[in-house]
Amino acid sequence: MNSIITVSIDKAEIERLVQKEIKAQIQEINSDLIFWDLKELCRRTCMSRSFILEQFFYHPDFPKYKVGTKWLMPSKETEEYLNTWLKQQPRS
Repeated sequence: MNSIITVSIDKAEIERLVQKEIKAQIQEINSDLIFWDLKELCRRTCMSRSFILEQFFYHPDFPKYKVGTKWLMPSKETEEYLNTWLKQQPRS
């Protein structure tokens, strides 16, 4: 006796589920750290230390706190600031 099984996959639904899971994983990764130091800020933004210092680090609105000899930045506030800062940059 031969049996044939047919499986139908909704590709759009699979893509939607994968995208949803990827977004959830990225959000979880981003929420892991409460504070960033300068090294983490460089890593997260793909910007060099000198570029960060020249462009926005010393701006009074940039959210940073000096604790001892270390600069700490609240991750969520810093991310919001950077999004606003980037939108204000001239496009060439």
